[in-house]
Amino acid sequence: MTERSGQTGDATGGPVPTTPVCYRHPDRETYVRCTRCDRPICPECMRDASVGHQCPECVSEGRRSVRPARTAFGGGAAGRQGYVTKILIALNVLVMILSIASAGSAGLGSLLSGSTPLTNWGSVLGLAFLPDHTLGGVADGQWYRLVTAMFLHYGLPHLLLNMWGLWVLGRTLEAVLGPLRFLALYLIAGLGGNVAVYLFTAPNRPSAGASTAIFGLFAAIFVIMRRLGRDTSAIVPILVINLIFTFTVPNISIAGHLGGLVTGAVMALVLAYAPRMRRTGFQAAGGAIVLVALLGLVLVRTSMLTG
Repeated sequence: MTERSGQTGDATGGPVPTTPVCYRHPDRETYVRCTRCDRPICPECMRDASVGHQCPECVSEGRRSVRPARTAFGGGAAGRQGYVTKILIALNVLVMILSIASAGSAGLGSLLSGSTPLTNWGSVLGLAFLPDHTLGGVADGQWYRLVTAMFLHYGLPHLLLNMWGLWVLGRTLEAVLGPLRFLALYLIAGLGGNVAVYLFTAPNRPSAGASTAIFGLFAAIFVIMRRLGRDTSAIVPILVINLIFTFTVPNISIAGHLGGLVTGAVMALVLAYAPRMRRTGFQAAGGAIVLVALLGLVLVRTSMLTG
């Protein structure tokens, strides 16, 4: 019997070439080699490359050596999928469901408008007596209201209008900024609008809604598009219309909308004009400064209400 690959000589005494086998599967013959390391690979181990095929190890090494794609402002390319925007919308819808449920048998009435036990608990309130006759508000130590208020809404129309704005603006900004930078912009703009409500609205008047953050996105998309050299003529009329509604429609928080607009613009300037060489550090420091400034304003207002 003759061996398939074990012969070391022929009738003339010369060496017989050994058939190559896959470096990962020694029982499989192959004449295909990795174009990067030249090791023989079987069909199971082949990975398509720009030229020829590569082995699994070379493909993994190539992925580690390639820098992940970044946006013009340093964000991850995953923002193109709009995951953060979708999660924020889902979170607002979930909170709306919980808000209706908190009203018990009267919950259906809150679909159109009106407060619920959850909005009473989480809306921005300076200092006032709550429905249970206890004193509460941001000045009483309930600082969480400055965050929770941006996820609460007074009725389904209020929610739908804000979520439409978030869907339209959020996907564009998230794709340009990346998920983390977009999330920071959204939360800081919403916080800035709620701080403005705390500063300039009567302490016994509650306020809630994602519109503080949405107005921040309006300002941000204008700044970002200008930074990219794109046409902003379609953005200005929409922003003007929303400002007209802010000043003319009753029961709309003027302070919240303008506060979110200004804070969003400041954060967008930080994100858009950070120097490229130290971009991430500059953006993080700028965001931290904005947060510290907002914290200082809250402390000042609290001392005015409690002093």
